[in-house]
Amino acid sequence: MTEPRVGALDTRADPLGDAFDLLAAYRPPDGVFFERRGRGVAGMAAGFPPATFAIEASSLSHSVEELRRALRPRSDVAPVAVGSIAFTRARPAWPELTIPRRVVRRGGGGTWRIDASYGAGSSEDALAFERVIGRAPSEPFDPMQIRDVPSAEAYRSAVREATARIGRGEMRKVVLARTVEVEPGRALDPRLLAHRLRAVDPDAYTFAMPTEHGVIVGASPELLVSRHGSEVRSNPLAGSAPRSGDAEEDRANAEALVASMKDREEHAIVVDAVAETLRPLCAELTWDQEPVLRETPNVWHLSTRFRGVLRDPAVTALDLVAELHPTPAVAGEPTDAALDTIAELEPFDRGRYAGPVGWVDADGDGEWAIALRCAELRGDRAVLYAGAGIVAGSEPEKELDETEHKFRAFLDALRWG
Repeated sequence: MTEPRVGALDTRADPLGDAFDLLAAYRPPDGVFFERRGRGVAGMAAGFPPATFAIEASSLSHSVEELRRALRPRSDVAPVAVGSIAFTRARPAWPELTIPRRVVRRGGGGTWRIDASYGAGSSEDALAFERVIGRAPSEPFDPMQIRDVPSAEAYRSAVREATARIGRGEMRKVVLARTVEVEPGRALDPRLLAHRLRAVDPDAYTFAMPTEHGVIVGASPELLVSRHGSEVRSNPLAGSAPRSGDAEEDRANAEALVASMKDREEHAIVVDAVAETLRPLCAELTWDQEPVLRETPNVWHLSTRFRGVLRDPAVTALDLVAELHPTPAVAGEPTDAALDTIAELEPFDRGRYAGPVGWVDADGDGEWAIALRCAELRGDRAVLYAGAGIVAGSEPEKELDETEHKFRAFLDALRWG
């Protein structure tokens, strides 16, 4: 990990108009972007070495304090660290959190452009904003451009093996994912894809972050945790049903999801784990006593909203990420058994998929989603990810169908990138 130059960070902030589009401040491949409903952060020239962090330890908490020291500026303006964190901690070191040289941040306090440097400064021309210009979608992908890893039958087999282990009492739940590799025959544009994803579902956390292999771009419906002052929020999702273009059928699918004992059990496992983690950290903690429906363009989810007040104001958003990740929403229960099963049954490395993605500032505030509904763009190739929660009573064909619904919407969006 590159050692930060602690205590030497200069910052300057300038106000921007509320009509400013955060995507104009994002420039791939090394820029960062994280937004929901117009609020978030976007930056460019993200990885200047003194402020680049690779999380090498088995727990994020080992790196929290040194990151906070690096973020502490010599002015009254607090810069932010932004990034995506690998699902599995046992990975080679790679910059996962960066302090952008120029970032635009929008929240309750308005819209600000923040420039950070270690005294050397940077060229205004090199850090100029760029307007996003859309284009018409490409043709639909044909079967020769798409490859499943694992294959549909191999995924069904993995689900059967997982349910057998659950039946033997080895675990209560495990999340098994699939990938789809797409070769569109052209270079893919992360900004255009993020622009499309944001337009389709503005309630999602739209993100674009650099990775080892390219750029991960997605629109996640799931808030892992946010911290603003002493207030903590989390919104785990688990249990899903497909959407339908027919209003009656769509409502019937939603009602069936709410009534499904299998999906409610899957959801309850996640809620219990989040409550158990947050309760010792909060002086007050409340959550929905019954799951509510969360609507996305292609899938219904069961959702529970947590609200809490921190017991210790020194606990940062990144500390909370370290405590919560991975939740049973993306791993399983118990965690170790689920992670072992994932490592054995998934024939690929998840990378940043299903890991935390978001930002933290010098005050410890931050917002972190889970990197779902996403693809890693690798030049002229894309790797899409989708998963399903497996519990007792899971049926391989239905779990496969759930991943197909998640892939379908993203494949359509990918044509615009």
